Amino acid sequence: MISILEIRHLKTLQALQEAGNLLRAASLLNLTQSALSHQIKLLEEHYGSPLFERKTTPIRFTAAGERLLQLANTVLPQVAAAERDLARQAQGVAGQLRIAVECHTCFDWLMPAMDVFRTRWPEVELDIVSGFQADPVGLLYEHRADIAIVSETDISEKVNYHPLFRFEIIALIAKDHALAERDYLLAQDFASDTLITYPVPDEMLDIVRQVLLPAGVNSAGRRTTELTVAMMQLVASKRGIATLPMWAAQNYVNRDYVLAKRITKAGLIGSLYAASLPEMSDKSYLKDFVATIRETSFLKLPSIELL
Repeated sequence: MISILEIRHLKTLQALQEAGNLLRAASLLNLTQSALSHQIKLLEEHYGSPLFERKTTPIRFTAAGERLLQLANTVLPQVAAAERDLARQAQGVAGQLRIAVECHTCFDWLMPAMDVFRTRWPEVELDIVSGFQADPVGLLYEHRADIAIVSETDISEKVNYHPLFRFEIIALIAKDHALAERDYLLAQDFASDTLITYPVPDEMLDIVRQVLLPAGVNSAGRRTTELTVAMMQLVASKRGIATLPMWAAQNYVNRDYVLAKRITKAGLIGSLYAASLPEMSDKSYLKDFVATIRETSFLKLPSIELL
């Protein structure tokens, strides 16, 4: 039998295993669902056997699929390791990535990504620039950081932006709040309540920038705290409304400590990018760090979409 098996086919099977369904696997591979389905169909026709059972969640592989998946899980780590070794030979093994962040909740997904990256590039020194940074891109120009995590792109900046993911920002209210029965909140619902946030400028808050400002609405007041747990305590005691990415509030919502509400009928969507100076952007370890962030975040965070 002439084999048609390629590395991309093995990556498809591994993505199916990790993502659990066709739609998420297609997103992980940056393919359309129809393109992914076509690729699987060709493999199944070639081997004369289905690779997984349809309409199962998560995907359940057949014996043929399990055998190819076993091959994928053996071969792909070796391929990735060889590619990293070649990059080390071409660019040198030493390096550092100093990371600046402008969002308090970034650490929820950044730390797991850093843990994975360290196993892949143990010789690259990873460090987080301490403290919240109001202007992380500025640190790139000052050579005090090598990569900056930002929520917006700016074409006037002389940096390269690497898309990470988009996510929904939800409102958190007390269980007995007057708005508890609402399906979603509108801008005017924030006018009579205190907005509880991290201590950041208004222009860095998506709720202000995308919802309140365009509607000409101001909240009744503002209260800040550095700690998410303190924010949730204030919300639960009806001291105001907070807005957070779902991943930051998930545990409190799951424990029925506070209620989560969509912001506007369409939802309030935020985005994240990694910024780097052009001379850093071609470094293999920086590219792999961005890819690691995207992969680990997509598989671990609730309700995000890759950019």
